[in-house]
Amino acid sequence: MKCAMTLPPDSKPDDHDAEDEVEASRAPLMDHLLELRTRIIWALVAIAIAFAICFAFALPIYDLLLKPFSVAAELVSNQTGTTIVPRLIFTGPMEFFFVKVKLALFGALILAFPFIAFQVYRFVAPGLYRNEKGAFLPFMVASPALFVLGASFVYFVMMPMVMRFSLMQEQAPDSARIAIELLPRVSEYLSLITALILAFGFSFQLPVVLTLMGRVGLVSAAGLRKGRKFAIVGILAFAAFFTPPDVISQVILGIPVLLLYEISIFSVALIERKRDEEDEEDEEDEV
Repeated sequence: MKCAMTLPPDSKPDDHDAEDEVEASRAPLMDHLLELRTRIIWALVAIAIAFAICFAFALPIYDLLLKPFSVAAELVSNQTGTTIVPRLIFTGPMEFFFVKVKLALFGALILAFPFIAFQVYRFVAPGLYRNEKGAFLPFMVASPALFVLGASFVYFVMMPMVMRFSLMQEQAPDSARIAIELLPRVSEYLSLITALILAFGFSFQLPVVLTLMGRVGLVSAAGLRKGRKFAIVGILAFAAFFTPPDVISQVILGIPVLLLYEISIFSVALIERKRDEEDEEDEEDEV
């Protein structure tokens, strides 16, 4: 004869199951938080090391950033026939020191970016399938490469043009006019070139962002083609905001970004074509 086990009237069989379920979900969450903390600590350590290196070489780095100013001064000197010596000033006792600190931090973020991106990948990689990891890695390579391309565009094209435009505003002294000379502050020059580098570097990420959005189905090639006119307006507004007030500079920035937009459309179209082929293969296998 089997004896039936009775439960207390105030207890329910599902209570223990619910508690076990909460504990089971809490454990992976804590593991993820600990993993995230570890990755953040490693990223901060990398930034600190890169900051120390960049601060030790702050003056050579700043001299390197001044090269576009020297190129622009030489171009204007050849054009006007007058010798222009580029000069910068600082008006506060600690201004140039803090400029070097900002420059070191800016350089540290760029120098440590590949390591930071690797830490991000290591954090999200366990949640990805093997094919998703293979699809994610090309974007990890393309993103810093496009950022460097945008920064190089600023350094070799935009900054010489901006400084040349500024130097052309100078006024030589004579009996009827007072001399007007460009004497930018060291902090203003650093703010200008870093702002342009960041603006161009991030704008050159357009193919990466749109392609990733295309992979997850947030955008389509047809939608991007339909929104091309709005994209052109947005690109021109972006170029007008981050370049000197002349049409040539705006066109020089707008054309590369517009080409990147067209490349993004082509890339999203390739992804959609590959996805359709995979769907057709799956349907044939089911049949």
